[in-house]
Amino acid sequence: MADRIPSTCMRCAVGCGFLQEGTDDGRGVADIDAHDRHPTNGGTTCTRGVRETVDPAGERLNEPLLRRGGELRPTDWDTALGVVTMRLVEALRDGSDNVAVLGSGQQTNEAAYALGKLARGGFGTQYYDSNTTLCTASAVQAYRQAFGSDAPPPTYDDVPAADTHVVWGANPAVAHPVLYEWIAESAAQEGGQLVVVDPIETETAGDADVHVRPDPGTDLALARAVLARAVESGNVDRSFVEDHTTGFDRMIATLPDADVPADVTDVPTETITELAAAFADRTIVYWGMGVNQSVQGTATARALIDLCLATGNLGPGSGPFSLTGQANSMGNRVCASTGTWPGYREFTSTAHRKTVANAWDVPLGRLPDSTGPGFVGIIDELARGNVDVCWTVATNPVAGMPDAGYVEDALEDTFLVVQDAFHSETLACADVVLPAATWGESEGTVMNMERRISRVAAARDPPDTVWQDVDVIAAVADRIEPGLFGSVPVAPESLFDEIRALTADTTADVSGVTYDRLDAELAVRWPAPTGDAEAGYRYVDDGAWSFETDSGRARFSNATPRSVPEPTDGAYPLTLTTGRRPDAYNTGVRTSGGHERGLPTARMHPKTVGEYLPAFDHGRTVIESRRSRVAVDVDPTETVPPGVVWLPIHDAIINELTLSATDPDSAEPNLKQCAVGLCAPSEPTGATADGRGGRSQSLPDP
Repeated sequence: MADRIPSTCMRCAVGCGFLQEGTDDGRGVADIDAHDRHPTNGGTTCTRGVRETVDPAGERLNEPLLRRGGELRPTDWDTALGVVTMRLVEALRDGSDNVAVLGSGQQTNEAAYALGKLARGGFGTQYYDSNTTLCTASAVQAYRQAFGSDAPPPTYDDVPAADTHVVWGANPAVAHPVLYEWIAESAAQEGGQLVVVDPIETETAGDADVHVRPDPGTDLALARAVLARAVESGNVDRSFVEDHTTGFDRMIATLPDADVPADVTDVPTETITELAAAFADRTIVYWGMGVNQSVQGTATARALIDLCLATGNLGPGSGPFSLTGQANSMGNRVCASTGTWPGYREFTSTAHRKTVANAWDVPLGRLPDSTGPGFVGIIDELARGNVDVCWTVATNPVAGMPDAGYVEDALEDTFLVVQDAFHSETLACADVVLPAATWGESEGTVMNMERRISRVAAARDPPDTVWQDVDVIAAVADRIEPGLFGSVPVAPESLFDEIRALTADTTADVSGVTYDRLDAELAVRWPAPTGDAEAGYRYVDDGAWSFETDSGRARFSNATPRSVPEPTDGAYPLTLTTGRRPDAYNTGVRTSGGHERGLPTARMHPKTVGEYLPAFDHGRTVIESRRSRVAVDVDPTETVPPGVVWLPIHDAIINELTLSATDPDSAEPNLKQCAVGLCAPSEPTGATADGRGGRSQSLPDP
């Protein structure tokens, strides 16, 4: 049997280390065990990460495809790359912004860096995003605005030291099971508690000591009310506020009466008081997409940070801790040149731009002046006909973006290059398909949500006609901008060395981390400027606080809550929200074949079902928004409040319903709330269950 090789699970952003064993013929992963010595998870792992690495259920892409006569047909790599190169060169003749590139948090640091280097330094396009504006951008902006730098201050070491764990708009029991095990263990200790803020009774909320259920889209109003109650009750660490923060008095002046937001959020005043009291002990507040994916995502994340600052919950065993979904979202932010240059170098800074241009040996003027409009804005540019070529890498925008029908139309009208390991809904729009290696077939590094860098390693060879991401990217670069990566193919380690050099002396310094060091230590948390350095809690050293702001102090915020972007009304009287299922991975391409699924299942309160009973036929109905309508099976359950419809995020058809309004600071879309109605299958266009709204559609046979 083959040797067991240390690697990192790519299922989520916890970053668990494991030992993978390749098959004797080198064509598969035979087995995986947790790595007992890995500093991230210490031998703990989840069955999903093991299962989806050893035996993914998706339909594998095994050869390049080229659209001929309206159909995707097999071709060879030279032909596929030749067509891609020709179309890119033609597009770039009309301007650097005539090309769009969409990356992913599923890429290694090396692949994300290489794609950003080619997009920004080779093409010079502003229309590049590495997927963070669909996931963590609101948290990123909040950290930058509050602390002057990205990434959460706490680490996993702080979880067992906390007394109170507040989980806000996240379901780590499903999305991050290993981390949740640590949270649950800590909360179960004497004096510990788990508080969950979520409209839905999720798996995490089912374990909570306190479950707070605000109306979808009202998180900012609730967070500000909780802060007002904490201030009113005297739960303010005056010493910390005076010595290490700025803007507290301005923030206080904008706080609401703590009792008033109860009418907006549907949270009783006494519950707001109870939630404020939870911050009296050492508290970590975790949040996820329920906060981030909102037009008020950045402001809400800032309000949660404000709660920590005001109550003195910054330091070991406490603090704000955003939860990231994709395995390498953190690495994308550090390496990929989307919102910042590598190492969080300021994108518009002339000095940093010169450093990057010199390192890449490209003209300074080629680097774009703007970070671009994010995923949603890029799709808008495609829809307007302003971009001729779009290249997607390890991402499935037709399934993962809001208003998916609009996204699909925009991609179909563009020359689309899809680089991925599995079939997806986006593949149907492609003109060229480039098959890529997947987990267990690729070499490189990733960064987990607590800033730890670790290796990913190949236990098997990819199929003969499948290439690693870095090899595809370098091959395209060599045809368009020869010398950008030196010799081709490029070694992942040499790309990591470029990352190390560009992050030196920055707030995300990884210059002291090498492949050899990772082989010896398995994982290292940045900043790590020397070969023996590893960071712990951010912004504090021997009790001395220093933030990356001009004043050296953390900054309070004073955002004012506003109404949701799409309120319910007579035609669309229900609120749709979305969440994760335990058995599905991202948009489902790895766990269910992606493009071949049955009806999704909507969860609704029995009262909602009873109120709209004429819309049901054999346990099925049609959900309609202003953008589309979707047939669903229905699971009546009291875990969903009356008036709310819950759907899984993993089915592409769900995002035909969702809303593309974005947060003004982060460009992240409002995926967690929109207005919908229920339609009877036999009713004509424009009719919902009570005679309003809708389009004609017949349900499948039950």
